[in-house]
Amino acid sequence: MSQVLHPIEHKILKSLFEKQNLTPEEICEKTKLSIDQVRRGIEWLKFKELVQVNESEKKFVALGKGGNEALEKGLPERRLVNYLKSHSGFSCEISEAKNQLKNEFSPAIANAKKNGWIEIYENRILLKGYHDTTPEENIIKLIASKNPAVPSIDEIEDTSTLDLLKKRPEFITFTSTKFVTATLTEKGIEITKNISNNTKEFPVRAIDVEAPAPAVFAARSHPLQDVIDEVREIFIGLGFTEIIGNQVQSSFWNFDSLFTPQDHPAREMQDTFYLRDLHAKNIATKDQILSVSKAHKTGWKYDWKLEEAKRLVLRTHTTSVTIKELADRKPDEARIFSIGRVFRNEKVSYKHLAEFNQVEGVVVGKNVSLRDLMGLQTEFYLKMGMKKIKFWPTFFPYTEPSLQSMVYNEKLGKWVELFGMGIFRPEVTNPLGIKNPVLAWGGGIERIAMLKYDLDDVRELYSNNLGWLRNAPKCQ
Repeated sequence: MSQVLHPIEHKILKSLFEKQNLTPEEICEKTKLSIDQVRRGIEWLKFKELVQVNESEKKFVALGKGGNEALEKGLPERRLVNYLKSHSGFSCEISEAKNQLKNEFSPAIANAKKNGWIEIYENRILLKGYHDTTPEENIIKLIASKNPAVPSIDEIEDTSTLDLLKKRPEFITFTSTKFVTATLTEKGIEITKNISNNTKEFPVRAIDVEAPAPAVFAARSHPLQDVIDEVREIFIGLGFTEIIGNQVQSSFWNFDSLFTPQDHPAREMQDTFYLRDLHAKNIATKDQILSVSKAHKTGWKYDWKLEEAKRLVLRTHTTSVTIKELADRKPDEARIFSIGRVFRNEKVSYKHLAEFNQVEGVVVGKNVSLRDLMGLQTEFYLKMGMKKIKFWPTFFPYTEPSLQSMVYNEKLGKWVELFGMGIFRPEVTNPLGIKNPVLAWGGGIERIAMLKYDLDDVRELYSNNLGWLRNAPKCQ
């Protein structure tokens, strides 16, 4: 049966026929193919038993910190010998040599005695014998002479001396490199001879233009971020202005300004994340603090504490941002909204998270009413693709009247709660000098995302399931 070869395989076979045992890089240079083409072609030929792949490892040696110092100044024992030669009588006190050689004194004495270069008599070191160049010094010079190329260990015949240098700290360093080479098998040689002599027809493998291409997953934004961007675009299109605030807020703006009493269960540790032992220094103006505290004392009839209002908290809603904006600006008319992370000390479940995204907004106007609020929310839901909408009376601490918006989930076959809304109570607006009625609403964006992507568990939005992330529809 004749072999069907790819043009890449032809080129690799011919290059190996000219010279065996080539690395992929050397084949690249001879064939002008890319490294990926060569590696792929070698694997094809290996599978066809035309090429054999060999792996080998080569070890290299280089001078370390101590070796370079020895090359420049000499080995410690050589420096000791030179020091003794500079003295009359070729001897010196042990204390002198120790002061001269410092940390190298001990190895200098040990190796000099081993070489027979010195002897110690009482407190003096005496020079004796011959002081020829040692094998260790020769190897250091050999390694240095090969710079910048690092010599192979195979070039060093005196391995026992190399082992002695290895025992000296940081004198030499070792590295290794793995080499892969390709060579023709007997079958490969025979095939290549026939190709070169053109004595036999070898069909070239055809390219299947209908073969499936590998999947390419382009970078994209997270589906939840797509929903956040869509919500933002809708409110901007409805004439709203976005405001941004800090995720860490004082309890004053997160709770007190919204007429939530300081003994309310929502303000307890089991419902809220407080920053331990941290308090805000300047929470509001004196007038704002005085007016809000008075509203609490009059409305809830308890002793309002400033220190409690200064406690820092991870905001439980973005309303803390919008209410401060209204208190500082005191607009007669306004349309503002905020999108951001909020935090609740809740047990994570299929429908609850301890950290999630919330959109919240307000409309200020002289004649705005609850009907306007329901109309605004209906328009928003329609733009989000939710057509069955209704509103249900409910209770919220800082709005009166209050409503819960609900949309119909076709997949679940039931109504699902989304945004809470209402008109700010006078106890919220009056102390802050806001004269006109304020329509307010807020809700979690993850719930909207669950409806848009038909998810049963909110945690799936954060599971990093690549299969779902890649296939979640970009536009719906």
